[in-house]
Amino acid sequence: MTLYWTGHARDRLLERNLIMSDVLHVLKRGFVYEEAEPSTRHGLFKYAMESPTPNSGARTVRVVVVPDVGTVGLKIVTVMWKDEPRN
Repeated sequence: MTLYWTGHARDRLLERNLIMSDVLHVLKRGFVYEEAEPSTRHGLFKYAMESPTPNSGARTVRVVVVPDVGTVGLKIVTVMWKDEPRN
């Protein structure tokens, strides 16, 4: 599986002092607790995965992803703290 990072996701990662291994940890050990939302690409959906990571202290990291079965890829849309307000 290929990971595709948006510029927004890279910026948010740096802004929150997280590292790539935090995102990989969420992808490996995280869960989806909310319903999927339609993506901007027709037929695809975005999912918010959540998990604490070794680098996040007691805070939970949320990673929004869009899986694409056709390309066997996973687009990382954004990275945020679960406890921060969403825009």
